[in-house]
Amino acid sequence: MHESRYRILFLALCLVLAGCDGSDREEADNESPLASGDAQEIQENARQTQDSAGQPLDESTEPLPDVSMTDPVTVSLDARLQSDRRMLVAGNTNLPDGTRLSVLVEREASGVHWQERTTVFEGRFEVGPLGPGSGLPDGGYRLRVQTEPSSVQPRSVQQRLGAKGEHLRGSLVQDTPHGLGKVINAGQRILVGQEVRRTSDDVQVQERQ
Repeated sequence: MHESRYRILFLALCLVLAGCDGSDREEADNESPLASGDAQEIQENARQTQDSAGQPLDESTEPLPDVSMTDPVTVSLDARLQSDRRMLVAGNTNLPDGTRLSVLVEREASGVHWQERTTVFEGRFEVGPLGPGSGLPDGGYRLRVQTEPSSVQPRSVQQRLGAKGEHLRGSLVQDTPHGLGKVINAGQRILVGQEVRRTSDDVQVQERQ
């Protein structure tokens, strides 16, 4: 009698344990797809975040307008002697404002020269006074204006002239000797003194003051 009761209790306990194990497995099976989906979503979000972080933000996808120079470069020079016989040199040009250039005055007889750097402002530039403290002696002089290479120009000027001056046009354009691109080189011959000499060059005569 007791053995039958124990057997019944044992069988009931086995059935209860089997039922619990089955329900646990079912819950685990039901939870697995959700956990897998959550992991995939997290990985995808992390991948998208990494991709977006690795790419720079572009505020504007529209191309920049083309502002390169299309007209030939023009430069005109005007030299004036002061009362101390030193020279002021001014000029007009269609180079963009901010263009860096140097102006040189060279005496033909000796090769001695005086140079000053300046920038274009509202289509004009001016340097001086140039020359020794005792004043410029009579004779022939060469004026030369040359732009700095584009690599040292302001960014706004580089956009107009090109990274190596490739947008420069006209008869004043020259290649730099060191492979730095193209520059503008304009020159003019002038005579200082009372005597006017005939020459095939275009000259300006500065009378002694």
